[in-house]
Amino acid sequence: MDKMNSSMISEFVLLGLTSTWELDVFFFFIFLLAYAAIMTGNLFIVVMITFDSHLHSTPMYFLLGNLSFLDMSMSTITTPKMVIDFLRENKTISLWGCMAQMFFLHLLGGSEMTLLIVMAVDRYIAICKPLHYTAIMNRRVLTGSMLLSWAVGFVHTVSQMVFTITLPFCGPNVVDNIFCDLPLVLKLACTDTYVLEVLVIADSGLLSFICFILLLISYTVILVTVRRRSSGGLSKALSTLSAHITVVTLFFGPCIFIYAWPFSSFSVDKFLSVFYSVITPLLNPIIYTLRNQEMKAAMNRLRTQHISSRQSF
Repeated sequence: MDKMNSSMISEFVLLGLTSTWELDVFFFFIFLLAYAAIMTGNLFIVVMITFDSHLHSTPMYFLLGNLSFLDMSMSTITTPKMVIDFLRENKTISLWGCMAQMFFLHLLGGSEMTLLIVMAVDRYIAICKPLHYTAIMNRRVLTGSMLLSWAVGFVHTVSQMVFTITLPFCGPNVVDNIFCDLPLVLKLACTDTYVLEVLVIADSGLLSFICFILLLISYTVILVTVRRRSSGGLSKALSTLSAHITVVTLFFGPCIFIYAWPFSSFSVDKFLSVFYSVITPLLNPIIYTLRNQEMKAAMNRLRTQHISSRQSF
């Protein structure tokens, strides 16, 4: 027993994106700027929705604010460590640091999947049942939806991590990725993990695929319903839903790809991991702020209030 404990590894080595110093420095500045943009853009959305009375009382923007919070949290789990590692020769992470990273990634990922479904339901009610929108999407329903999304994320991550933390790791400790990715970490265990690998595929991959299909179906139902009622309303609905559909597609696409082929010999998963942890959180402020008229109006109101307050002094 003592011999086995002494052979257990205490850290993992992350290979990162490249082994070239020049590229490491280049990626350091690129991802540092990307992380700054993620935090600034998403925090801006949260602040706007919190302090603008119109946005704060609108269910869609309440959900959007929570989506921004999840995006900031998910990026913070991986990006700062990745940025620091670009300037380090030894890119290591402790065993329990790795476990914590995977726990929170799946917690936030499962919560965001559920939240995107709630946002799809919100758009269906707003477009197809506008007269009952405020009555249905009341504060109690919104609060319950948030609690449900966190509960789903918690069950999703615990169902996998409760088995992962008990695995022995005594052999190779090299993870060919920018952060601790569960399928790759499972391959390093000193025991047969076939059943657990199947569980991860079923739990993460299948869940992502089913949620993605359900979201596509829900948006299709919305468009078909609007088209039957009014041909002019279809273009308006497309304009309203385009941002949501774009975010859904780019959120689930990489996730499905990673877990559909999680144990292959290809290294494309690390590039998809970058997309999933850096690019996707950037989509929220870009799509919802630059293309949203209500957000622009809220920015103008906030600017006007700021100018008026300064003039009063």
